[in-house]
Amino acid sequence: MSGAQVTHVSYAVRGWGVGEVVVSNSLLLCHDAPHPGGRARGEHPLARRFRDWFRGSRDDFLDVELDTDGMTPMQLKLLQTLRAVPYGEVVSYGELAALAGYARAARAAGTFCAHNRFSLVVPCHRVVAAGGIGGYGGLGVEYKRRLLEVEGVAL
Repeated sequence: MSGAQVTHVSYAVRGWGVGEVVVSNSLLLCHDAPHPGGRARGEHPLARRFRDWFRGSRDDFLDVELDTDGMTPMQLKLLQTLRAVPYGEVVSYGELAALAGYARAARAAGTFCAHNRFSLVVPCHRVVAAGGIGGYGGLGVEYKRRLLEVEGVAL
């Protein structure tokens, strides 16, 4: 990415907090979902779209180009498969793995979700445990539940 300009933007969503977007030209490098604390700074069209999603917009973000450098073929397939899970639907970790062509890789699917740096664009909140909601990293299960509620899913 030599010569590419990297832009960091923070966006605020009432009731959620402040999230971060990092882009290079039109390529999304990473983003964080809003969490308490921080202050919004800068502006970017993608940040506006994220803010709108938290307000109920049904954006699927499929047009957003992602930085996938360093991902394995399996991670790329999980990423593509997860992006295809429709708004308002959930799959289990095992189902995600099977849909991606790795039927015995539920744990690998969970690890992929745990390290996802594109939380809304690659909607890992739509992946649940076979016996319940499952985890959601440092933001916790209640945050995941709130994300699913935005999409009309109650677990």
